[in-house]
Amino acid sequence: MLTKDLLRVSRAGGGFHPQFAGREHRPLAARVIGTFQGHVGESRERLESALADLERDADDYKLVRGFAALLERESTFETRAAIDPVRARRATFRAAEAVGVVTADERETALEQVGESLGVSADDLEASLYADLDERQVLAAVDSRWDPDGLVAQYNLSLAQTALFDATEVRVRSSDPKALVSAIKRLRLMYEIRKTAAGREVVVTGPTHLFRATRRYGTRFARLLRTVARAEEWHLEATIDDRGTERPLDLSHEDPIRVPDAAPVATVSFDSGVEADFAARFSNLDLPWDLVREPEPLATGTRVMIPDFAFDYRYGRPDSSAANESCDGDFRVYFEIMGFWTPEYVEKKLSQLESVEDVDLLVAVDESLGVGEEIAARDHRAIPYTDTVRVKDVVDVLREYERDLVAESAAALPDELVPDEDVISLADLAARRGVSEEALADASFPDHELVGRTLVRPRVLEDLADDLEAGMALGDAEAILDDAGLTDSSAALSRLGYRVEWEGLSGGTVRER
Repeated sequence: MLTKDLLRVSRAGGGFHPQFAGREHRPLAARVIGTFQGHVGESRERLESALADLERDADDYKLVRGFAALLERESTFETRAAIDPVRARRATFRAAEAVGVVTADERETALEQVGESLGVSADDLEASLYADLDERQVLAAVDSRWDPDGLVAQYNLSLAQTALFDATEVRVRSSDPKALVSAIKRLRLMYEIRKTAAGREVVVTGPTHLFRATRRYGTRFARLLRTVARAEEWHLEATIDDRGTERPLDLSHEDPIRVPDAAPVATVSFDSGVEADFAARFSNLDLPWDLVREPEPLATGTRVMIPDFAFDYRYGRPDSSAANESCDGDFRVYFEIMGFWTPEYVEKKLSQLESVEDVDLLVAVDESLGVGEEIAARDHRAIPYTDTVRVKDVVDVLREYERDLVAESAAALPDELVPDEDVISLADLAARRGVSEEALADASFPDHELVGRTLVRPRVLEDLADDLEAGMALGDAEAILDDAGLTDSSAALSRLGYRVEWEGLSGGTVRER
């Protein structure tokens, strides 16, 4: 972004139109780059004097200053002095007070005395006195990422970002809406998605629409344009608060706004620390639920909302007509963490919850909002929290769903199951049926015997009984069982009437029980 005093806009027709740089400004960009490179080792004062000469020759001095402002961020300025300026001033002023400096000769005397005491010449001491002032700092290096074309591109992007800094609201349509919404959430901007005749439109609340416009929010807001401009096609409409006058601003992919370098947004992973903390703790649990970040949008009347998370149950229900079934048969529960920003935001969120499509939705709500009952009245489960969302509270609700799903799966299974395999684990059979192992608990297996967690035909057990004998090394017995498809050797040996006499951790011997 540029500073506001460098903003170049036209207000023709009551609008707000950034005055972008074009190819005709490439020579000027090259001269500004050359001026910086040519003044390495010289003071900022001399650099600014040279830039002032360029301003006089340019059509618009703000364009020169805009280019220079961008390059200055890529430059390193140093205080170069024989002695630390603060130390030099302190010693010199003390000596001047003792000498009683009134004339130039007395000043010279004081400088010589201080220089001798500090081990530097009077000239070096004098040069050090104010070497830390901005204008006396030295341009040490210019590490610019841009050639003239790149500088023009960066200028145009920065100019548009600066123009958007005073936006009260921005409405964006993009050919890459997923990247757009993802960036908005990662930048922690307030937004909503509306359905319009032209398609879905993302509406982002601007910095000046907040109770207190913070520079942090404004900076994040401006950075969103980097992601918007990366889409192949996009259109942005903004309302700008131009010193109390609202002006429309229109930008699109047809404007000369390009992203000259990488990293479109900050690598913030979550909207808030509350979400990040919850995701980290939930992911460490061994549950039959997968946590999905930013699932698909949900319709809320003419608008849509994207919940923060979804929980996918790994075992789909046999009844494919189930209302909440999604994602290849998995059952999905949506999860929104509702924190506090503004009263309007809370009202808007409650309105979304009122009209969201018929899905299972859990809402973790900050207790300070006091809207838990209002959420429950909208037929959603409210989970109050303070500071952090208790994972147990969420898991308890998921367990309720789990019990219902297991019962539903079990009810849909036939009373008797006859797998074709001689040996098959319950896990494999459950996966084939698309249910959890718990759903098989009440099923009957007339042609198999359950050995541990594995179904085995009796004739397989008879063959194994012939192959095994007391006194065998455990390793040999396990190999025989493994060949038959029985990996749970303890359960199989027990079923066949054997026990293991252990010989340390390295192995043991099979004995009759």
